[in-house]
Amino acid sequence: MSQEKNVKSGNRTVLPQPRPPGQEPLEDFSRSPSFFKVLGVRVDAVKIAGAIAQMARWISDHDVPHLVAATGMHGVTEAQHDASFKLILNSVDLVVPDGMPLVWIGWLRGYRLLRRVPGSDLLAGFCRETAKKRYRHFFYGGAPGVPEKLAEELKSRFDGLQVVGAYSPPFRSLQPEEDAQIVEMINNSDADVLWVGLGCPKQERWMWEHRESLKVPVVVAIGAAFDFFTGGTPRAPAWMCEHGLEWLFRLVKEPRRLWRRYLVYGSEFAWSVSLELLGLRRFS
Repeated sequence: MSQEKNVKSGNRTVLPQPRPPGQEPLEDFSRSPSFFKVLGVRVDAVKIAGAIAQMARWISDHDVPHLVAATGMHGVTEAQHDASFKLILNSVDLVVPDGMPLVWIGWLRGYRLLRRVPGSDLLAGFCRETAKKRYRHFFYGGAPGVPEKLAEELKSRFDGLQVVGAYSPPFRSLQPEEDAQIVEMINNSDADVLWVGLGCPKQERWMWEHRESLKVPVVVAIGAAFDFFTGGTPRAPAWMCEHGLEWLFRLVKEPRRLWRRYLVYGSEFAWSVSLELLGLRRFS
């Protein structure tokens, strides 16, 4: 029996198909193919400016939802334990490198100009660069009050930013009726971009399972960005982020919540990547 698990979407079971190698998700990459793989997970070699430009094009086209995931060591390692999650990451439209380990691996693969694309920086950069275009934003996720606080914070920073909705879902499984009402609320807002902050891998699964019912051109999973902006989670100093030490800062601040992610998953990630780079094991 195949080790790949099916991904459930509503009452159907859908097995997402990974993008074929060489298929370009962006038009303005400097080289081709413009992606590399880390333990079998496709990562697009794109900087923040390129990601913003592509998101703007998708909004201009205003067709079916395009899914974006900001993924780092945690997401890649999570995908090693769940084949269905790996298939989701390999099937969304854009996976940006949220973390220096992925950037370093990209450098080793020849993408020397690659830089990290944290979800929080992508959010801030997109709002800054497109505020005058009057795009309509919806924020979904976080604890009660957090998405509303995030919306107010961003509106105060970026003059002209349009926020058409903010919602914190219950911290439990939703009933079908509740889920349908939330999707209807988002669609009725006529949002151009939906920012999802439910944590990995829940947020990626949510946007994948709702891709056919959402009428938002762009859906972006940005993890802890909601809490970074609203003060719920302290952000590491820039020098630590740029030198791959953000994990240490966060571990010191939240040891009980994050010890497994960084000590167990981090060690597993480092070991597996070492085997892959040395050619001792292949990950598909």
